[in-house]
Amino acid sequence: MTDLENLWDDYPTDPAPVGAILAATAKERRRRRRLVLRPVLTAGAATALAGAFVAGSLAGGPGAGPGAGPAGPDRLPRHVAFQADLEAAASCDDLLASYVRRGLDVVGPWGWGGGMGLYAEGLSSGVMSDRLERNDLIPADGATGTAASAPQAERQTNSETGTNVQEAGVDEPDTVKTDGSLMVVERDDRIDVYDVTGSSTVKLSSLDLPGIDAPELLLAGDTVVAIGDVKGPTGKAGIRGTRVLTVSLADPAAPEVVDDVRYDAARFSARQHGDTVRLVLANGLPDLDFVQPTGKRSPDEALTHNRQVVEDSTLADWLPTVAVDDGKAGQLLDCRDVALPSDDLALGTTSVIGFDTGDAGTLDAIGLAGLTDIAYESADHLYLAAAGGGWGCLEWCGAPATGTPRFVPGRGDGGSSYLFDFALDGPRATHVASGEVEGAIRDRWSLDEAGGVLRVAVGPTSETGNFSSVLTLDRQGQDLVERGRLDGLGRNEEIQSVRWFDDLAIVVTFRRVDPLYAVDLTDTAAPRLLSELKIPGFSSYLHPLGRARLIGVGEGPQGPGGRGGWGAQIGLFDVRDTTKVTRLDVVGYGRRTEALAGADPRAFTWLPEQRTVLTVVQKQGSRRVGYLSVVKLAGGELHERRVQVEYGVDVDRVRTVPLPDGRVVLVTGEDAQFFEL
Repeated sequence: MTDLENLWDDYPTDPAPVGAILAATAKERRRRRRLVLRPVLTAGAATALAGAFVAGSLAGGPGAGPGAGPAGPDRLPRHVAFQADLEAAASCDDLLASYVRRGLDVVGPWGWGGGMGLYAEGLSSGVMSDRLERNDLIPADGATGTAASAPQAERQTNSETGTNVQEAGVDEPDTVKTDGSLMVVERDDRIDVYDVTGSSTVKLSSLDLPGIDAPELLLAGDTVVAIGDVKGPTGKAGIRGTRVLTVSLADPAAPEVVDDVRYDAARFSARQHGDTVRLVLANGLPDLDFVQPTGKRSPDEALTHNRQVVEDSTLADWLPTVAVDDGKAGQLLDCRDVALPSDDLALGTTSVIGFDTGDAGTLDAIGLAGLTDIAYESADHLYLAAAGGGWGCLEWCGAPATGTPRFVPGRGDGGSSYLFDFALDGPRATHVASGEVEGAIRDRWSLDEAGGVLRVAVGPTSETGNFSSVLTLDRQGQDLVERGRLDGLGRNEEIQSVRWFDDLAIVVTFRRVDPLYAVDLTDTAAPRLLSELKIPGFSSYLHPLGRARLIGVGEGPQGPGGRGGWGAQIGLFDVRDTTKVTRLDVVGYGRRTEALAGADPRAFTWLPEQRTVLTVVQKQGSRRVGYLSVVKLAGGELHERRVQVEYGVDVDRVRTVPLPDGRVVLVTGEDAQFFEL
């Protein structure tokens, strides 16, 4: 990860000043605005380009609304959308034929592989990189005991809007956002706006967000972008759909919704680069009129019927739609802006959408006629990843209040994971390379880019030994090619967490103990193991505090000898010498406790000036109780105190938000107040 200053210097920031205009003319714009889909065409073969000029489509060019008629030959391409192994459909007929052909391979007498469709959902969280200039966390040269060639960790802090994020300069949605003066909090499908400049917080206003469930927020200037599920009846295949509401804070005492965009696809990623928001959405297998065998219908008859239903399906069944404000829903993707991937990907549609925060109805959208399940964004690239060889399963394991279904990808027969690399330029995403790696990619934290090299941590599959690996890939032409690989980590164990640095990886695996591996990435062609530390329990979230210290949040045995049962723990590691990582101290929270940062790193805050960690811990008993754990670092030890702050489902909403002046706001289910450290 590069320094934030370098990232920002490279980032193109010249958006039109539309915020004030939107706030003043919202009603007029709702009557007149039409969706703009920027045309993107496939690269390479001249036949594909020629077909792109004459083939029919359901989505028009610039200035056309959703569902507009075919584009004419005057619709010139603005950029090449796909390269390498991704070739865009030459026409709508070509795209539909691809969906139908693959659909016939997976339909059976009971429907899709037994009758269940595929779904996708995503979480977000992560960390911003920076350097800490405190002597006790960055010892003077010569005082660290680190070998001269050994790589080192760096400090991580929150984003400028207060969220603990994965990548510097790439913000992520959260229920709380601040610019240092105003704070916006989402509660029960409304936003509350606070002034945080005084000696106490002052609530300025509230605004109900119409037609949206469980929204999370992004903030750019005086514009809030709320992204959540569409409220109300589910769409095709049971997917709730995604709603994007834009709120103007031009007058913080009277916030106003100025944009309303609805997609009938499930989101699994949302990121913000400056004034650009990027969504990755997924549509699984469509809900078609299948039958099942009965006493009067044999399995062969049911199969014949179901195959005919697939053959009779239309693009409206397969492709996502979009509606802007009060407009009618239309097809989101131009047929020629959908690439046809390998059949190894699960069948469905992945959409990549970019828009400016000032105008969420003006989109750049491209698609992939297959399902990916992981999205990672660096400062200027988007990587989509998918496991091949398995169709996955349907699992009702989302938020307790909504029961959102998620697609759990199959890791089966193929044994390889597929990677698609997109270069980012404002709202535009352009596919530049693809690759394949042997092994299973666990989540977005298993991916990282530094110096143009993609680093990946993978777990075991049928194509690997029973161990985890760290590998590096770089772009060679239009291919992501393996550059180096280190195998043999955590034999018979699973990856629990990964943290990347410029030239270092920390990987935690677990079965009965927690092996923490330090991997040297100084030479990306030859990753090498620096050290291995085995301790009871495991760390599911890692947060570096500087070149000297690392915090691990996870679970482990409680009390002397582990006789107190199993529960949450937080450990302090000495990483000054990465060839000999040690654990300095550990705090156990007791039996039946859980540290929320393990699943949602947004529940973790590091305050470098105060040398203090704030993290949310819950205890399950007759009722769910949430605590804020305040952990101070001093003399290589952790000094912890606990403050009870919430109950029940509101425990998930607890956030600690640092302000530029050093103060911290504690946000709970009903309140937002300054917190005394």
